[in-house]
Amino acid sequence: MSTTPEREDGSPTGSTTPRTTPKAKMGKRQKAKISRGIQYAILIVIAVVVALLADWSTLLETFGRVDLAIGMFPDVITKALKNTVIFTLLGFILGLAIAIVLALMRLSSVGVYRWLAFVYTEFFRGLPALVVFLVMGFGLPLAFRGFNLPQLVIIMIALALVSSAYMAETIRAGIQAVPKGQVEAARSLGMSSSRAMVTIVLPQAMRIILPPLTNELILLTKDSSLAYILGSSVDGRELTALARAEIVNTANLTPFIVVAVCYLIITIPLSYLSRVLERKYGSAEPGAN
Repeated sequence: MSTTPEREDGSPTGSTTPRTTPKAKMGKRQKAKISRGIQYAILIVIAVVVALLADWSTLLETFGRVDLAIGMFPDVITKALKNTVIFTLLGFILGLAIAIVLALMRLSSVGVYRWLAFVYTEFFRGLPALVVFLVMGFGLPLAFRGFNLPQLVIIMIALALVSSAYMAETIRAGIQAVPKGQVEAARSLGMSSSRAMVTIVLPQAMRIILPPLTNELILLTKDSSLAYILGSSVDGRELTALARAEIVNTANLTPFIVVAVCYLIITIPLSYLSRVLERKYGSAEPGAN
């Protein structure tokens, strides 16, 4: 009886069956690289198609008149941009003061205070900012004879009413994030509840809520554009009011581009500040040094 010689791996020496090698699997990094390449290619194709189909001469004539843009200076900076910053800061400061009171009322042990703060926040969070400006600027003077406040005060109050409702909830969440043990320790040292709140809780809560408050300041900057519906003198115009006046005078939309750049000058640094504060305080535990 003959035997067939075998190889070391146990297969017959005369076997012609080809050896198979396992296929190399594509790694996650390689798949991600290919996916990004496809996405970039699609974006490039879309950009090329838009560039080829766009009517650049019409766009430049409508939105890119350099002579009209230059003609808006220096008023767009010395008056409109300055007024926008003033309106925003005044509305934010007043709104923050109201928001702190509302947050403390929401956390109060007195039920009436909690109910009033809840109604206020839900009411103004549910109203469009435009409605608040219309009521403050036109509704109240009609309802109450002699209710004629300066325009700056009306804008400040309208912005404060809108922003305070949102900031109150942010501040309340920040206060609740402070460990209760710190308040109990302060009370054991003889501090009153109000003093512990002012000296212990609020400073730590403000660190926690700085990033969202910065975002609220950005939103308030854009909401200040609604002041144009109240009308204003030349010196009292903010950015949007100036842009509308220039568009009426020139029958061109270039002023909107100039104003958009001015808004970006305000909001981009604030957005960067918000990210910095979020990295610094966002993951920090309350009470940590």
